[in-house]
Amino acid sequence: MEYLLWVLIALLAYSFVAPLTSVVMQDVPATPGLFLSTLVFLAIASSVLVVTGGADPSLVVSLEAGYIYIAGAFLTAGILAYTAALETGPVSVVVPIFGMFIVGSSVLGILFLDESMSVTRAAGIGCAVLAIVLSAGES
Repeated sequence: MEYLLWVLIALLAYSFVAPLTSVVMQDVPATPGLFLSTLVFLAIASSVLVVTGGADPSLVVSLEAGYIYIAGAFLTAGILAYTAALETGPVSVVVPIFGMFIVGSSVLGILFLDESMSVTRAAGIGCAVLAIVLSAGES
């Protein structure tokens, strides 16, 4: 259950990203803003690699690295599009629609990673879709 602590930290930290990005996009265009925030991410992630001893160069060419590169391409496309949406749209609409990635990821996990589908999980996914539709509505 250690992952629950990490996911709560991620939730709290990521909750600040959209509002801060939206405010900054009033003065800084999306692409330079994203570039600068990515530099901060790279600096911190590099420091974590060094401090934890996780900087293993052999990982760069491992079979698993191919999946990481593909995931990185999807992450890049998603973040570029999300940043562009925050630059032009209201946070209260953009963020819930972006939040549909949770449903998409859950469905992909069920379809391709042999994760179980139960009535409760299906109801949760349905409720998540309904919540996002309702929270992003009327704009």
